[in-house]
Amino acid sequence: MKAIFLANNKGNIDYVYAEENINRVASLCDIEKDKVYTEEEILANPEPFKDVEYIFSTWSMPGGGEIKLIDYLPNVKALFYAAGSVRYFANEYFEKGVRIFSAYAANAIPVAEFTVGQILLASKGYFQSSALAKSGDYKKASEVSLARVGNYGANIGIIGAGMIGRKVIELLKPYKLNILVFDVFMTEEQAEAMGVKKCSLEEIFSSCHIVSNHLANVPATQGILKKEHFEMMMPNATFINTGRGAQVDEEGMLEVYERRSDLCALLDVTISEPPVEGSKFYTLPNIFLSPHIAGSQGWEVRRMAELVIDEFENYLNGRPTLYEITPEKLAKMA
Repeated sequence: MKAIFLANNKGNIDYVYAEENINRVASLCDIEKDKVYTEEEILANPEPFKDVEYIFSTWSMPGGGEIKLIDYLPNVKALFYAAGSVRYFANEYFEKGVRIFSAYAANAIPVAEFTVGQILLASKGYFQSSALAKSGDYKKASEVSLARVGNYGANIGIIGAGMIGRKVIELLKPYKLNILVFDVFMTEEQAEAMGVKKCSLEEIFSSCHIVSNHLANVPATQGILKKEHFEMMMPNATFINTGRGAQVDEEGMLEVYERRSDLCALLDVTISEPPVEGSKFYTLPNIFLSPHIAGSQGWEVRRMAELVIDEFENYLNGRPTLYEITPEKLAKMA
């Protein structure tokens, strides 16, 4: 039962899989603990890899190119991916009958935590008032904060109730907040069970103090958040995006934000990362950027390795697995 660590950036394996994780994998199968293989190395000499049955990977997993590495790994049964989205490479593995297990659920936790932190701060106008306070305009800073509703009874709009959106909702439960959700896959019964109200995009943008995007990045959602949605936003409302930039009509959004200084945007993602040189994202004072940091980083990445190794152990022992990605599931995911 042979396995390999696989990543085009070898350092990613060392970053995500701590020593105890690597030792645990080695206790479950035949794997070289101190060796990470790249696509280039396997293609240069594929013969030694013909008996590989399992792949452990993370960010920089090979795939999505003209050459399909899986064609050179004929006996692979399953791939354990210690990261989130598998969209760019999954189909070529599905075509060969390879099962894929992803740590998307583990990666959802820090994104949800990051989002909730931003929601709670934005409800008090922290981001704009902090910038004003640092500039020395304490009076204006206080006015900006007092114009917000705070964290009691505020309307929070969640766009997309997948793994991350649902985790955000769960983490917000201790607070006295009204949660409105847009999700085409959510039923009224599911919304009621979660204690949220199912709404249209128009209702979300027109009635929520904070709007947070968590839509799956699929063709149907690209550009779905349009200029007219941002024009509907309540006075002093905030838009948060830790999902994907592709869902946003950025040009339309920038037009609205340039006119309405009361609005705030907290963008961890944009269509181009970083935004192109000269973009108004850099100059509008009511837009705040972060460099795509909501997902797992630092010690948080170890959670992803632990999850896929748990899945591997369950898989080997015939126990139920929880985080397998199927083609049907992938169609609804980021």
